[in-house]
Amino acid sequence: MKTFPMFLKMAGRRVVVCGGGAEAARKARLVLKTEAEILLVARDLDPELAGLVASGRARQVPVAGPETFDNCILTFIATGDEAEEEALAAQAHAAGAVVNIVDRPGLCDAFTPSIVDRDPVVVAIGTEGAAPVLGRAIKTEIETLLDPRLGAFAALAGRLRDAVAGAFAPAQRRRFWEWAFNGPAFAEHRAGRERAAAEMLKAAIAAQAAPEDTGRIALVGAGPGARDLLTLRAVRHLQEADVIFYDRLVDPEVLELARRDADRVFVGKEVGASSWPQERIDALIVAEARKGRRVVRLKSGDPSIFGRATEELTAARTAGVPVEIVPGITAASAAAAALSHPLTERGESDACVLVTGTCRPGDPTPDWASLARAGTTLCIYMGVARAGRIAAELRAAGVPGKTVVEVVAGASTAGERRLVTVLEDLPQALQRDGIANPALLLVRHGKSAAHAARLAEQG
Repeated sequence: MKTFPMFLKMAGRRVVVCGGGAEAARKARLVLKTEAEILLVARDLDPELAGLVASGRARQVPVAGPETFDNCILTFIATGDEAEEEALAAQAHAAGAVVNIVDRPGLCDAFTPSIVDRDPVVVAIGTEGAAPVLGRAIKTEIETLLDPRLGAFAALAGRLRDAVAGAFAPAQRRRFWEWAFNGPAFAEHRAGRERAAAEMLKAAIAAQAAPEDTGRIALVGAGPGARDLLTLRAVRHLQEADVIFYDRLVDPEVLELARRDADRVFVGKEVGASSWPQERIDALIVAEARKGRRVVRLKSGDPSIFGRATEELTAARTAGVPVEIVPGITAASAAAAALSHPLTERGESDACVLVTGTCRPGDPTPDWASLARAGTTLCIYMGVARAGRIAAELRAAGVPGKTVVEVVAGASTAGERRLVTVLEDLPQALQRDGIANPALLLVRHGKSAAHAARLAEQG
């Protein structure tokens, strides 16, 4: 590490920005959120900088003089004239200021980080000037992980810090703050109920005891496979979870987003297997929540779509355990994206039907005649093993044999495979290409064999 990161107190100090163009404006923009005095050194200012002067937020001098760098903690130089920049840097150094010359890293005392601002929580990402684009990319990832309301809650915690110190012995303070930031108070604040969050914290301080942790369950959709298709809420639940029960279709990279010390329990759920029957899973997630633990039941796709969410919701509610559903991107959406072919299309398909191709033993098969009407995209989940029977039943229901069928296996994953065929050839095409579940069958009633050929050529 060639540079040392630290946060400077800016109140009552001066920041000098030399230059009047776009680069100088970018640097001034960074300083605006601090309490520093801003002094602009330039004869001409771009409209943004001129606006700062007009508003009184910054002062302007045309050239640097003997007093320009008095009480200066930081200087940004962006004039575009190398000799002038070096002369200005010498003046700033003589006054004891830290200098940053834009796009000349070899002459910089410090580098401008990419900043994630949740004031008073601030995250700075630096690459020592080597890869600023990478720094901005990392900033984007962190932005998605930190709740937009985090700063306001941290500020509230700061205002209560003295009250907490007076109410709790040092040994208990840590547990209070862990409860505050990981428990229901922050959840209330995150939901926009700031007053309720504040009252919850103040009640705990008055009682001189943080409430006992109450367990809760979240049924979280892991999406179709790729970890960057998870929702931000899903990521937050993974990072807060004490224990995660996950299915065989959940990508290992998704689990890497979880807390390192969270327990992870594989619950299989393979079609035809019974090592993890649903009743056993229901009992386990409820038992863990009753211990006061935060439980995530991680399911591929969306929990509400063929995800057996009803059984787990019922078990949690019967036990009096708080439970919520966190939606995920379902396989049909991922398959359509993989094919670059929307599920609905104006003038062509005005309906999209999601149906399972694998029902429970003894349950009736879907009523294909009512589901597969012309102009409908029929999305059949887990239908590969019964493709022959499904194709025959659809044709018996009146769907033409030349109807287009698009198949996507492992949508969004590195092993993704695609196939375009027609209904009458579906079983043979699946066998020929060696496609197995997990796969989605998209039957586009109304699309012809000629259309299937065009799709096959495109992709």
